Amino acid sequence: MPAAVALVLGAGGLAAQAPGIDDPPAQQAPLASSSLLLDVTRAGRRLVAVGDRGHVLYSDDGGASWTQAQSVPTSAMLTGACFADAQHGWAVGHDEVVLRTQDGGKTWQKTHYAPEAQQPLLDVWFGDSGHGIAIGAYGSYYVTSDGGATWTARKFEPAPLAARAGAASGGASASLDESAMDEAIGSEFHLNQLSVAGDRLYIAAEAGRLFRSDDRGATWLTLPSPYDGSFFGVLPLEGNALLAFGLRGNLFRSEDAGTSWQRIPTGTVAMLTDGVRLDDGTVVIVGLSGTVLVSRDGGRTFTLMQQDDRKGLSAVVGDSSEGVIVTGEGGVKRISLASGSAS
Repeated sequence: MPAAVALVLGAGGLAAQAPGIDDPPAQQAPLASSSLLLDVTRAGRRLVAVGDRGHVLYSDDGGASWTQAQSVPTSAMLTGACFADAQHGWAVGHDEVVLRTQDGGKTWQKTHYAPEAQQPLLDVWFGDSGHGIAIGAYGSYYVTSDGGATWTARKFEPAPLAARAGAASGGASASLDESAMDEAIGSEFHLNQLSVAGDRLYIAAEAGRLFRSDDRGATWLTLPSPYDGSFFGVLPLEGNALLAFGLRGNLFRSEDAGTSWQRIPTGTVAMLTDGVRLDDGTVVIVGLSGTVLVSRDGGRTFTLMQQDDRKGLSAVVGDSSEGVIVTGEGGVKRISLASGSAS
């Protein structure tokens, strides 16, 4: 398992820069597009990728070529990014750094930085009216209402879902014992990924935790969990359908917004890290060891397209043609779903 990928995804020990150490700006690197990159997202038609040493890159030609952002005021590892439109975006990372851009990712400003917290932020989401949420290690949960100019720490306190009986099928346990889990890990479980489906938000977390908000983050519910291993992503599909994925190739499907789950065979024991639903309904899940899972039936069954280089993949977005753009150990690249090869 690549140590850096495991680090930021919460699978291993989580570290941060020691307090008191300066945070120099990201340096220009000719091979930045081949370095460790942990997330990729869209800013309108532009692609933006973020990763190690504060590297931010953008592409205006569908990923054929990449340009490194000239002004990034941090060298901390960046773990997640999102854009509200083609111009306005945010990135988060180690040392609880939060960056904001207003020019499509060309230049960035630092709006939050707390190296003394000794923990990374792992994902960020923004809705309308400047409302945003950033999540991370040890239950880190920050909110903003001014477009990310200022951030306020909040205690993450999800309520139990009222209907918990009969929560799982296909051999998965119905739910975990809440008191036993709280005793084991307290409230400091890692919040790994945020995803959105209309007004609903989902959080994938460690120790089998899944959460849902039906009011864009104002309140949260704890969903029944089909297993007790860490989740690294929730992928909303059509209607109330969802996929949840995590350690050792574990993949589960829900048809009712996370109230019940069914296990889906994957043919791999690699950690699954991210997923995307393409415009034609194809679903792609990626993971470590070059894992690419492809579904042509709406996420009900998957075919494994193992990448020859076996390099870990951390994030995926759809390509304009029949392919996807992925980031990971080998930087950023395009994978053709027709041939299974990378370019």
